[in-house]
Amino acid sequence: MSQAAPAPFPPAMQLQPKVLENRFVRLEPMDEAHREGLRAACNADQRIWAELYPYSWANEHFDPTWARLRADQADGNTVPYAVIADREVVGVTTFYLIDRPNAVLEVGGTYYRPDRRGGAVNPAAKRLMMGEAFGSGARRVVYRVDALNARSRAAVTKLGAVQEGILRQDRVTWTGRIRDTVIFSILADEWPAVRDRLDARLAAFD
Repeated sequence: MSQAAPAPFPPAMQLQPKVLENRFVRLEPMDEAHREGLRAACNADQRIWAELYPYSWANEHFDPTWARLRADQADGNTVPYAVIADREVVGVTTFYLIDRPNAVLEVGGTYYRPDRRGGAVNPAAKRLMMGEAFGSGARRVVYRVDALNARSRAAVTKLGAVQEGILRQDRVTWTGRIRDTVIFSILADEWPAVRDRLDARLAAFD
């Protein structure tokens, strides 16, 4: 008796670094021209790095963190973007191509200058990134959030992501704190509904 043919392996994502833009933000693949603008944006919030991030971009930490980001970018599995609003760098956000063969990527490494939080910048950036991810063949987009980061957990939930669980004592932050990580995801077949809700949110900013 012949066996059924195995299910086809998911196609690899065809994600390529390129400028992503809508009426609220412009996401530019990170390069040297963004360095000082990002430095200024990161230094605008001195407290957040010690409280909520596993690494720091502030002050003397900026240059080594920048060097690591650029090295990861050169390796091809990290795609960082400078977040541009009103012609200035207001933050950073990143694709991590964590599992190309299975068409899974992570959106993370996100920081916005304090005056750009709570408005259109984050939903507009996420609309661009997830549109690009699913349009490039992603099957699953993952968000990993520090369990203590109530603002980010609320923002990811508001996007329409599903909380899958909490990785206990997942990693040690640069300050020595051991963090729990909350895992969220959005699947390709969920994206149309998520996209429509995001579009409705962004329309309210017009």
